Amino acid sequence: MSLDLSTYKTPKSEKKDFKIETDLFQFTKKLSDKKKEIFYRELGMLLKSGVDFKKALEILSNQSANKFEKEIIIQIKEKVIEGRSIYESMRESNQFSAYEYYSIQIGEETRKLEDVLGELQKYFNRKIQMKRQIISVMTYPAIVMLVTILVLYFMLNKVVPMFSSVFKQFGSELPKSTQIILKISNHSGMLFSIVTGIIIGLAVLHILLKEKESYRAFTSQMVLKIPYFGNLIRKIYISRFCQAMNLLITSRTTLINSLSLTAKMISFYPIEAAIYQIKEDITRGASLNESLKKHAVFENKMVSMVEVAEQVNQLEIMFERLTEQYNEEISHQTKMIGVILEPMIIIVIGAIVGVIMVSMYAPMFDLSKIINK
Repeated sequence: MSLDLSTYKTPKSEKKDFKIETDLFQFTKKLSDKKKEIFYRELGMLLKSGVDFKKALEILSNQSANKFEKEIIIQIKEKVIEGRSIYESMRESNQFSAYEYYSIQIGEETRKLEDVLGELQKYFNRKIQMKRQIISVMTYPAIVMLVTILVLYFMLNKVVPMFSSVFKQFGSELPKSTQIILKISNHSGMLFSIVTGIIIGLAVLHILLKEKESYRAFTSQMVLKIPYFGNLIRKIYISRFCQAMNLLITSRTTLINSLSLTAKMISFYPIEAAIYQIKEDITRGASLNESLKKHAVFENKMVSMVEVAEQVNQLEIMFERLTEQYNEEISHQTKMIGVILEPMIIIVIGAIVGVIMVSMYAPMFDLSKIINK
């Protein structure tokens, strides 16, 4: 396989592509994670078999039954034939994330493209498994919450007004909780509209501000403070950090360059911001573990393991083990989401329905007194 390494770095085209990626209202069809996993696996197998890159893409395009996927593969092949690097060709297709095309760039420059493709295939395989776990765990709570919202809306719009008409006939003062429920029922349409409007407004605001540094810093800190889920999200991104560092260091990329590329590959602000500070500390002569220790986003366990790895000069092996450990922890915590959410949802539903029913039936207990009056 012959690779033209002279065309791999073109800063001008990179700026152009980032403009395309940050187009807020450009909605395009994307390759699924499953298709990418198959693409990287089969491409890696062909390259290891001695097939050159252009021929491998031709084989993949011919055997693809999906028209959209076939067009993307042909587009990449044509750009490579024109003299573009594989990394540039994939990036300009707007179908691959920064993590993917920067990994490919590393594979090209270190002549370890087959190994990088293998790592990308493992990455997407893990991502698919995690997504399936989350979907299986969240399906039941999501259905229950949807039914709860519909039941709540029905009770406030149909059931409560029926009680309200009965209460009006007696003219006695109602309990405070009953009065509150009746007021909510009278304005339920407006309340549901306001809640829906707020959700839509927040979604639009997120789309408009998601590229701004201050907004990313604020939202990421809020996400990390969410009980249980914040810790899970942090572990997911630390796992990506370790995986990227393992890939880069194994490819004999310098530590500073590894950190620079990892910052581009990970789209999580706390780690991105920490990496830029870590690079400055290392440039001044600090060790990696000393630099990591200054940032709360990295766990003490990880910092201690990195310190040991630096002493024995086996950073790439340690990052590989850390990736495996974090992936196991993420898998376990993802399964535990269902165990935690199900009882919480039952408690919340029981509390909501219970409050409404008690508030509606409380006046009935004094019905005889009201009638006697």
